Amino acid sequence: MSDELEMDYTLREMMTIMAAREIKNGDIVFCGTGISMLAAMAAKNINAPESVIFFETGAMDSKLEEIPLAVADPRVMYHTSANGGLLDSFAAMQNPVTGRRVIGILGAAQIDMFGNLNSTVIGDYHSPEIRFSGSGGGCDVASFVPRSIIFMQHEKRKFVNKLDYLTSPGYLDGPRGREMAGLPQGGPVAVITDMGVMGFDDETKEMYLAGFYPGVSPQDILAKMEFSVDISRAGQAVPPTMEELELLRERCDSQRLILG
Repeated sequence: MSDELEMDYTLREMMTIMAAREIKNGDIVFCGTGISMLAAMAAKNINAPESVIFFETGAMDSKLEEIPLAVADPRVMYHTSANGGLLDSFAAMQNPVTGRRVIGILGAAQIDMFGNLNSTVIGDYHSPEIRFSGSGGGCDVASFVPRSIIFMQHEKRKFVNKLDYLTSPGYLDGPRGREMAGLPQGGPVAVITDMGVMGFDDETKEMYLAGFYPGVSPQDILAKMEFSVDISRAGQAVPPTMEELELLRERCDSQRLILG
């Protein structure tokens, strides 16, 4: 991979812009803290000004003048269309009208080829090597929203053949997995990593390589996964433009709280 100093952008900026491009006008974005919040703000300020951001804590359609430190930061409630609570946010996510437009942004410790996520434990559940904070609202988001974006670091220990624990469903075991489990249609549409962007095949629901970053090859990406994916449709991802970077740095995170 090329040294970041030779680029006009960092990998974190690249990941943020890649995720922001997945968000369209009219989308209702359910996001958490950190880079997922920054991606939602970037979309709102760059390519999807008519998207709506809402938070688990109940703030709906926030006017984010600066990036909040957490979903409970009072800044998420500034100039909102409505302020509710946890019940309101999850009701909006599952509402038969608004819910069809919701896109969630998630992260996890492990992911498999069908986009199932583990954010609970590494190792045996009863005697784990590492125990994480668990689902939070992740399982609800993955279960009920029609589309989700997943942020991951691209490492073999994270892209695994079998999860140590299933926290949040992707496509479960394939094309009819969600249907057989009684879940609504939906699932992940993209996995954004520090090396590229993964998609999911419409028919098989298996992960494939959609794009690789400048300085990275498809073989580099495969080398950091336990399972193999189709690379035949992959192309080099378009780097952030200067306009995108300017808005990201100066409008979305001028204090460099997330970008560093």
